[in-house]
This record gives sequence, C-alpha cells and structure tokens, in this order.
Amino acid sequence: MGSFKNSVFILVLHLLEGALSDSLIQLNNNGYEGVVIAVDPNVPEDETLIQQIKDMVTEASPYLFEATEKRFYFKNVAILIPQNWNTKPEYVKPKLETYKNADVLVAEPNPTGNDGPYTEHMGGCGEKGSKIYLTPGFLAGKKLLQYGSQGRVFVHEWAHLRWGVFNEYDNDQKFYLSNRRKKPVICSATISGKNVLQKCQGGSCVTQTCKSDRVTGLYEKGCEFIPDEVQTEKASIMYSQNIRSVVEFCTEKNHNKEAPNQQNRKCNLRSTWEVIQDSEDFKKTTPMTTQPPKPTFSLLQIGQRIVCLVLDKSGSMTIGDRLKRLNQAGKLFLLQTVEQGSWVGMVTFDSAAYVKSELVQINSATERDTLTRSLPTAASGGTSICSGIQSAFTVIRKKYPTDGSEIVLLTDGEDNAISSCFNEVKQSGVIIHTVALGPSAAQELEELSKMTGGLQTYASDQVQNNGLMDAFGALSSGNGAVSQRSIQLESRGLTLQNSQWLNGTVIVDSTVGKDTLFLITWTTDTPQILLWDPSGKKQDGFLVDTHIKMAYLQIPGTAKVGIWKYSLQARSQTLTLTVTSRASSGTLPPVTVTSKMNKDTGKFPSPMVVYAKIHQGALPILRAKVTALIESVNGKTVTLELLDNGAGADATKDDGVYSRYFTAYDTNGRYSVKVWALGGVNTDTQKGIPQQIGAMYIPGWIENGQVKWNPPRPEINKDDLQGKQVCFSRTSSGGSFVASNVPKAPIPDLFPPCKITDLKAKIQGDSLINLTWTAPGDDYDHGRAHKYIIGISTNILDLRDKFNDSLQVNTTDLIPKEANSEEVFVFKPENITFKNGTDLFIAVQAVDKVNLKSEISNIAQVSLFIPPETPPETPSPSLPCPDININSTIPGIHILKIMWKWLGELQLSVALG
Repeated sequence: MGSFKNSVFILVLHLLEGALSDSLIQLNNNGYEGVVIAVDPNVPEDETLIQQIKDMVTEASPYLFEATEKRFYFKNVAILIPQNWNTKPEYVKPKLETYKNADVLVAEPNPTGNDGPYTEHMGGCGEKGSKIYLTPGFLAGKKLLQYGSQGRVFVHEWAHLRWGVFNEYDNDQKFYLSNRRKKPVICSATISGKNVLQKCQGGSCVTQTCKSDRVTGLYEKGCEFIPDEVQTEKASIMYSQNIRSVVEFCTEKNHNKEAPNQQNRKCNLRSTWEVIQDSEDFKKTTPMTTQPPKPTFSLLQIGQRIVCLVLDKSGSMTIGDRLKRLNQAGKLFLLQTVEQGSWVGMVTFDSAAYVKSELVQINSATERDTLTRSLPTAASGGTSICSGIQSAFTVIRKKYPTDGSEIVLLTDGEDNAISSCFNEVKQSGVIIHTVALGPSAAQELEELSKMTGGLQTYASDQVQNNGLMDAFGALSSGNGAVSQRSIQLESRGLTLQNSQWLNGTVIVDSTVGKDTLFLITWTTDTPQILLWDPSGKKQDGFLVDTHIKMAYLQIPGTAKVGIWKYSLQARSQTLTLTVTSRASSGTLPPVTVTSKMNKDTGKFPSPMVVYAKIHQGALPILRAKVTALIESVNGKTVTLELLDNGAGADATKDDGVYSRYFTAYDTNGRYSVKVWALGGVNTDTQKGIPQQIGAMYIPGWIENGQVKWNPPRPEINKDDLQGKQVCFSRTSSGGSFVASNVPKAPIPDLFPPCKITDLKAKIQGDSLINLTWTAPGDDYDHGRAHKYIIGISTNILDLRDKFNDSLQVNTTDLIPKEANSEEVFVFKPENITFKNGTDLFIAVQAVDKVNLKSEISNIAQVSLFIPPETPPETPSPSLPCPDININSTIPGIHILKIMWKWLGELQLSVALG
C-alpha cells in the first residue's frame, strides 16, 4: 500500500486530539458546544427529568467558570430523549448525536440504590474519559447531603471526563502517617474536620474518637474524617465539591502531594490544576472579561433507524472472491444485524451509482429476504464513491430528512475525487460507517467516518480472519434498547488441509438466545455441517446458497442455554463460522463486550492501547479470558491477552475494562481489531462491585461541633455478586486504526518498559521494607525488563524531580519477572536515616536490554512507627471510663493528650490559666 498523503494525515491527526472518546464536544470562544446528555431507553418517561438536567447544567456553568479562572462555561447542550417516550413538537431529530457518542448517560442504578455519579475513564493522567453516568434519583436531588448539589457534582465529573484528572480522596486508605502524625487523605491539607468513628449496636449509634492501631500507628478500621460544614478553605473540587466553601481546584501551591490518592499516583504528584493547565482546552483559551451567557438546550428524540447500504461493485471486487464475501456479509447484516422496524435502502456503484432498493421498513423475514436479493451479483467498471453517497442521499430524502440517518459504505478501490463530496457530507447530518476491503481501499475513506461519527472498519483478503463478517456484524444500532441489539457470540475461521475438521463449541448463556443465527461460509465446495444443541440433539435445516457459498440456520424461539457443539469438514479450503444472537429478555441485561483502540491513528513509535469493556448492565464482569487479534494490511496477525489488573495499559483494576499495549507494528497502513471474550468454569468469572471514578460520598458533617452522620452508603448485596459464574462467549469488532512512520524491517526497538503504576510499600519487622508491584515488560507490558532501579528519599519532590540523584537500593539479586507477574522485593534501607517517625519515599524504574528506561513509578511511602513500650498493667477498677464529646476548637482551650492503656487515646479539654 502506498504511503499516505501528508495533508490527509495532518487532518486525521487534527481530528484525533484526545481521541479516546467519540464525543462531539467543541470548545468555541471559552464555551463548550455539542455536549450530549442521553436518557437511557430503560428510564421511565418523566418530563421533570429533562428540567432537572437543564437545572444541573445551568447551575454547573458559573461554578465551572469561576473554578477555571473565567476560562470555561457550558454554551449549548443537547438532551437525547429515547424513542419510546411520547413525541412532542419541541423534540427534533438528532443529526450526529447518538447514545454511542453521548458524553453523559442518565440510566437507572445497577445495582438498585447505587445512585453514585461516576465517570468511565479508561486512560491515564491527562487523557479524556469516556462517559459520565448519572441516575434519575441523583438528578432528582435524593443524594444532596452525600454528594452536594447536582451542578457542583457535574463539574467534578466534567474534570474527569474532559481533562483526565483523578480523585483526591481514597476510599481504601483514608489516613496516612507524616512526621509521626496521622493525617486524613484530603486536598488541600487545610480542610478542617474531625477523625471519628460511628459504632452501632441494636439500632442505636454512638460517635467515638478514633483509637490508634498500636502496630501501624494509624487509626483503627472504620475511622472517618468528617469535614466541618462551615469553613473557609476553597480547594479542592476533586476532593469534595460538596463542601460549601470549595470553589477551586488544588494548585501547585496548596496541593497535598503526600496524600496517597489516585491523583498523586496517576499524575506524578501534580495538582489537578497543573494537569488542567496542560490540556488542549487551556492552551487555546484566555480568561474572559465578561460574564458568560446561560447555557442553551436542544431536545432531540431518537427516531426509527434509517440506513442505506452503499456497496462497491467495481472491477476490483472480482479479486479474491470479494464480491461473494460482500454478499455473505451483506446477508448477515440484512438477515440478522439490522433491527426490526428499521428502514433499509441499497445503492451500488462503480463509476456511476445504481439504486438497488428504495427505503423498505423491515417488519418481517419477507423484507429481509427481498433486500438480500438486491445485493450485487456482478462486478465491473471504475470507482466513484461520491456518486454512491449522493445517490444514497436521494434514496433517504424520498422518505426522510438525512439528519441522523446512516450510510454503510464499503469499497475496495482508490478514488481521487472522494474529497469532492466532503462538504456535502458535513452538511447532510448523515452518519457514515466505512468498511475498507483489501489493501487498496481509498486512503481518505476514514475521513468520512471521522467527520460524521461513524464506525471505521477494515477487512483484509485473509478470509480465515472473518473480517468482513465482523465489520458488518458490528453495525447494530447504538440508539435502541440493548435488548434489541445483535450480539456476536462467535467468529472463527480456518484454512483446512485435505479432509480436516473444524470443531468447536459456542456458549449460549442465559442473558442471550433470541434470534440466534449460525452462519457458515466456504471458498470452494459445500462442507459437511454438523451442529448439536446442549442436550445433544442434532440441528438440521441449514439453508444453503451454493452461489455465494454460505449456509445459515436460524434457531426458532430462544436457543437452549448451554454449550452448542459444531463440526465442519471440508477438503483444502477456508471455512468461517459466525454466531449471533439477541438478549433473552427485555429486563435481564445481556453480557456485552465493546472494544476499541485508544485512538484511530498510531504514529510509530507511540504505542496503541486496546480496550475491551465487559459488563452486564452497569456491573463489570471480572476474571474473563480476553484476547485481541490485530491484523495488519500485510495480513500479519498479532494476538494479545487483555488484562484487568490495574497495571501497564490498564487504568483501574477490576472495573471490567481489559487493556493492553500494542507495539507490534510491521507496516504502515490499516490494522483491524477483533476481541474474543470467554467467561466460564476455568476463568472463575463473576460480577464485581464496580470500581468507580466519581464524586466522594460524604459520611457526615460537623455542625456546631456535633457530628451529623449521613445515611451510610448503600451496601451492595454480596450474594448478588459472589459465586455467580457467568459462562459466556462473545466476539467484538474493535474497528480499525491507521499506522504511520513505521520503518522498514528490521524494526528498531524504540519501546521502553511501561511505567509501574501500582507500587506499594510496607514495613516488615523492625526495619525492613516490603515492596510489591506488577512487572512491566521489555516493550511496555510485553516481554521481560532487563533490570530495576529503586530510588529512596526522605523528600518526595526530590525523588520525583531528581530521581537519578536519589539514593539507590542494591538490586543485584532482583531479576525482573515476565510482564504482568507480581514482583516482591524486601530490603533494609542503608546509608539513610531510618528511625522511629522517619517518612521514606520509594520509586522504581524499569530498564530494558537496550537501556531504554520507563517513567518512574508512582511514589510509595512508608513511615517507621515503633510502638511504645507497654507498661505493666495494674488493675484499677475504680477508674471511670467517661464517654466524652468535646469540641477542641473553642479559642482559649488547650488539649492535653493522656495515654491510658485501658482507655485507648482520650482527648480531654482542660481550661488552663
């Protein structure tokens, strides 16, 4: 494939700044435009919800404006209303706005009662998040005490979404030691409050002062920092926007760099404001001198799906059975993928365009079959992509406006005139999904999907990889209820020698089974096809089309739950198997797998990241076996195991998002991405408690010196989460990406080990330090690093900024393990003062065999705490144990700390003088 035109690449890269999300947001003169807030189809119709969304954004806008030093505000917001709500004159049709590219989703809580707002964030520090999740209960103000006003919370979540900053609290570690003092994990450090414990028994609760743990020197389990309701501290929004005085982000000056929170771990001790200052948004704005206008809102209602297939039938489609493969994949889309009630039209093109079918509404199998007979059967002529697109516009406009309609464009050819209709495409409001077939498809093709928010896919001529089936199978609507979407269970292919068999199994789990389709293709002769259901009953009735070389069987009703077995036999040819299904019920959410790359273009030697999100509703599926298959335009395939371990490319452990770096570039051009996910007996898959990045649930407030506890955070029923194995098989297309700057072989090693992000340290015995972390690789998270450098310091900033000058630990005996293994290293600090009360900061750097170094790890901290000698106990039964609740902040009153072994730690206020 020829080299890409520079102008194309500049445009592509410009379009892809921060391309982790599919968002339509534009920043225009300090105002955010094109923000999409979507209401999930499962939310019952309630007009007050729309007003609550408007109120939230209207309140958030001036708060955001002041918090960002008059730089940003919300200018216009589109609210996406489900198709199943009643229509109203003020509801208009969306253009490019879809559930897929929505920035905020309002959905029912799952599990019930879990109304906490959160942001899905797959990337690292400074990288945009994917989506904000809110519930109707939250928007209705049911959690005001725990989270604060909806507008303030929205600004907290917006900072996660737009600028990739993290929380400055930590639910797992609420206190830490610094200079022998116990400190709460807060930011800024001058937020005032008390450290207390609530003990409940038999329906009554008492508040107690926290006791110290004599081993760790920290507070006992259950101790909480409760902030004062009235205070003057202004920072920080990423700690708690709920505190009334908080109106700013932490800056370099007031950021608490020692606090063991996500922001420090992920962002190298930088404050949230420093990260925001590094963003593209910040760099292209200056503070406003006037007050911003209030946000405006548009109400958009999803309509019926309107899609027109635009299919290449030029002469090059005769190469390698491409036309037959187009017919096979087209049949999959028409028979299975496209949803009931959708309107479908068809246009073919060579050097001109031909209308094969006007828009037809799919109400039954009859319309589906009629449309399959319109698929092109002969190929000849040149390639005029714009003719095909313009003809599709005409087909759609005969019945509907083009706004929000879709075009599926498949081509295998070059077309120098493709850019001539770009402006018309932009004006049309049509979403274009592109399928590039073979190595010579027009280089500018992806621009059409990028400018319209469509899916971009690539299918090679390697039939056994089943790429064309995967591309068309991925084209289910993103706008309907998830129960209506086609779900791919299996996609396999194999080139058989002599009279070999292709044997395998497909799991039909209880969350799917409706509209189940088994589809087989071959390249020369009809194979022997054997299929058995979980009870062992042989399935007959495959419909065979010898002309386009495919056979399919639609299982009536709901397919039996369990393991389906297949055996396919053929002589010296390539076979493929595709299995799709739909949700078994409208109320039980199906297990879904969605996969994507972190960006649409890869520029060597920058690594790409593959993501696969596996959820059932809002609950993550843990411990699945997830594999990505990445195929280059050369036909070379690379297999990666994706992990949810919170290390390497994976941002958060156990959040149901599985990730891995991709560095195995072999050529410039297109790469396709496909993910297999398997859950079952061997992988101990089970639903987990969501690990969420969102606003803090405040346990209570101090009002007039008294602790006022909020209701406890709803406990998730552990019985619902544990021990339920979810056996399933899924396949998902991750679309495609385009690589550039890849040198000719041999490709040099320019990939360092990835940054260690989960370094933990603890004291072992009297003076040893125990370190644990996940091993990086030689190339990011692949292979094995050559060695580790461990630096220690008593100054956290010196360690970060002058790591090479820090005291280095002897690591001669530390041999790196294979990437993603657990490393454990125990050492005794030498040549540094390490006595009672010493705070020691530790970081690790990995080095590969060509001496490329990783970034330094997150900085771990240990504090040497030697418990005081325990005096011999003398019984003193007469001594009272008063329950004292004292406000220690009254002026003129000092604190005496009295340590009584039998009382724990008791603070008495004594007026002196």
